[in-house]
Order: sequence, then C-alpha cells, then structure tokens
Amino acid sequence: MRAARGVALCILMLLLLAGQALASQVSHHRFHSELLGRDYPYTLYLPEGYHDSGLDYPVLYLLHGSFGSDRDWVTRGALKEIADRMIRQGRIPPALIVMPGSQSWWVDGHNEPARSAFLEELLPHVEEVWRVVPEREWRGIAGLSAGGYGTINFVLERPELFAAAAALSPASYYPLPPPNSSAREHAAFLTPEGRFDADLWQRLNYPTHLDSYLTQDYVVPLYLSAGNRDVFDAVGHARRLQAALDENQPGQVPLEVFSGGHTWRVWRASLGPALAFMFSYLQPPLSAEE
Repeated sequence: MRAARGVALCILMLLLLAGQALASQVSHHRFHSELLGRDYPYTLYLPEGYHDSGLDYPVLYLLHGSFGSDRDWVTRGALKEIADRMIRQGRIPPALIVMPGSQSWWVDGHNEPARSAFLEELLPHVEEVWRVVPEREWRGIAGLSAGGYGTINFVLERPELFAAAAALSPASYYPLPPPNSSAREHAAFLTPEGRFDADLWQRLNYPTHLDSYLTQDYVVPLYLSAGNRDVFDAVGHARRLQAALDENQPGQVPLEVFSGGHTWRVWRASLGPALAFMFSYLQPPLSAEE
C-alpha cells in the first residue's frame, strides 16, 4: 500500500511539473546597459509551451506609465490573465511580451537616454537571448499614458521597426502637458534648476516626427483608447493625433473611448482590444524550417 502511494505521489509530481513546463510564465530579468550606466530591468511573458515548441515568436513591447515600473502590467494590468485567455481562445497567437522598465518618459531626457537604451540595447538584447523573429512584421509596441507617449514617438520616428502599435490614454499632449500632468514634475523634463523644460517637451513630442513619417513608405496601424472622464483630456489629444494620421492610413487609427478616467480600470479594459488589433497585423510564430 505504501509503495502504491509512493508511485501515485511521483506520478502526481511529474504531472505538476509537466503542467508548469507547459503553462505560460512571467519572469523578471535585467542586463547591464552601457548607455544608462546601470542594469536595465524587464519583465517577460512567455507563452505556454515556449521551451519545447522549437518556434520563433512575434514579440510585443509593452511600456508602463509615468513613475511606473516593468512589473506594473502584470501586477496591476492583468497582463498574464488577459494574454492567456486570448491565446487559449485563438484571438491572438502565442507571443512573447516584453515589459521594460524606464526612469524616463521613454525619451533621451534630462535624466537618462531612455529612448536610445530602448532602441539600441533592449531590442538587440531580446532578439539575441529569446526566440523571437527579428523582423518588423513580427514586432509590435504599445503603452499606457507616458508609455503611450513613448509608443507614438517610437513608431513615428522609427516606423521601419514596428508593424503595429497601440497607445492607451496616450500622454502625447499638444502643445504642452496640462498643469496637472506628472510630466511637469518628472526628471526627464526638468532642468538642473528644477523647472519644466517646455522647449525639450516640444522637441521630443510626436509632431517633431510627423512630417517625416507621412512622407516615408512604412505605415504603422495604431490603436488608440482613452477614458471619457480622463482628467488630462486624453480623448481630445488622441483625436488630434488620429486626425493627423487618418488620411495617410485610413481605417488604421481607430479610437475607442471607455467609461472611466486615467486609470487602470480603463487600461485593463482596453488591453484586450489593443492586443487583438495589433496581432491582426503581426505575423504568427515560425517553425525552424520556415
């Protein structure tokens, strides 16, 4: 009897270990950044079966908001639960989701070169260490609030890198952020004397890249969303951006308005539609033969 119980226990443990190997995983990583002079942190979502599939996957970079961290999308945004459900339902393909951490607004600001570190260090690191297809058609980017600001800047400046994007309540305020925006208190935009640098904001904001984007060959479909009670009028600013892009790429800049403010309730609600939109343009995983 005791031997039978021991065999049953071993079988149960093997089944549990097999389930863990097949289940999706969230893990935390870092590598040394020469540009930042410190470690660059990122949280990683791996789809079910990643380790045994032999596939190369599409990759989505998901940016956090002002004064946030690489763990926000998992701890507050229900990223794992939403991605698991959508993959299981066949609404999106299995993919890697990289959630980097930044101490800036994803720009080369007064405090650190976050833009350069993202483009020149994080992307090559991910494509070297993890099994992702290192081509535009398998690469997307999205973010909330300040991460939406960064997303829009990245796709308009470097459209050859990304095949789809989403900006949730993007903090791409024009011409300047409102008085209650945290941008006015963030080290990225503060002069050494502690004053908000309006000139730097305008040099780094998306209108700087708009003309060159509209004249080049690449088009990046962009999903926009915001809450109808957003204290920063993210809906109004998103509509301005939508109007600027819509003639260039009609039907590829949808704006979805949710009930709520500038909050995680809105961002969780819009994450699923944003993922569905982006992965309708991104390519699925590839086998080694492909």
